Amino acid sequence: MLIRSVFLGVIAAALLCAGVASANDKPPLAPPRLLESRESLYNNIYVYQRAQYVILTFGHNKQIYTESVFNSGDDRELLIPYTQFMTTALMYAKNVHSILEIGTGGGRTAWYLHRFLPDVRVTSVELDPAVVELSRKYFGLKDEPNFLVDAKDGRLFLSQSKDRYDVIMIDAYRGPFVPFHLLTKEFYQIVKDHLAEGGIVVQNVASDTMLFDAAMKTIGAVFPQLEFYKSDDNFVTVAYDGPERKAEDLAAVAAERDKAYGLRYPLATMLAVRKRVDLSDTQMISPKATVLTDDFAPVETLKAVERHNRKVP
Repeated sequence: MLIRSVFLGVIAAALLCAGVASANDKPPLAPPRLLESRESLYNNIYVYQRAQYVILTFGHNKQIYTESVFNSGDDRELLIPYTQFMTTALMYAKNVHSILEIGTGGGRTAWYLHRFLPDVRVTSVELDPAVVELSRKYFGLKDEPNFLVDAKDGRLFLSQSKDRYDVIMIDAYRGPFVPFHLLTKEFYQIVKDHLAEGGIVVQNVASDTMLFDAAMKTIGAVFPQLEFYKSDDNFVTVAYDGPERKAEDLAAVAAERDKAYGLRYPLATMLAVRKRVDLSDTQMISPKATVLTDDFAPVETLKAVERHNRKVP
């Protein structure tokens, strides 16, 4: 999960989303309290608390990356708006028997789905074992029937799995970037191969992420249908095979599943934000964008430039 902002701003936004009075109505809340910090192989991790809210962040400088916000008094609340739109996949999938999430963070989206769909098998995969450990310690995650968290690289997990899923959610970041091996045509083909009939892949892509247009074009090279839901600076993309899901059909499924699952955030309401991605529209996607493949990773080019420009003592 990713929202980039100044830390106190994230806290304030979370409190306002939860209906907590602002400083104009009450005395300011106490500063956030650091619960634990951890330097893992992949991240500098910090867990803070302010009132009943627990916040997982990566980084400790002027720019930090808030991975998850948890209301410890209400484990069914999704405080970061784009995570609500990740659940739109429920109205696209032909069936909802199994869900895979790549990129656990604090596990709020996966746990929300587990709480409202307890009979559906939900698996969440997280690269960093330290993040998994802290999410269990502070964010209420625990293994239950039909809910499993596994510490493993998401692409490796899929490559080693024979299972198919009705919904695959991708929300993996390292700082401001989606790991490149989770953005290539080959990766999306692996994802497609692990979707059940009528399955859906939904992904969070921040609009300020490098290679955003290329990411859209790459997803569209594997999945003929590509749509998105915009939430602040985040785009939640929905991709699938086969014919386009018509608005009236989605509305009917949304109403049916809202009723069946009793969701906190109604699918029918979110449907109004739906937009189609037109890869041929140069106002939407840059014509210079190219399909990303495993044999060309821009990060390696950037490292080569850095080495080339490094001063020799």
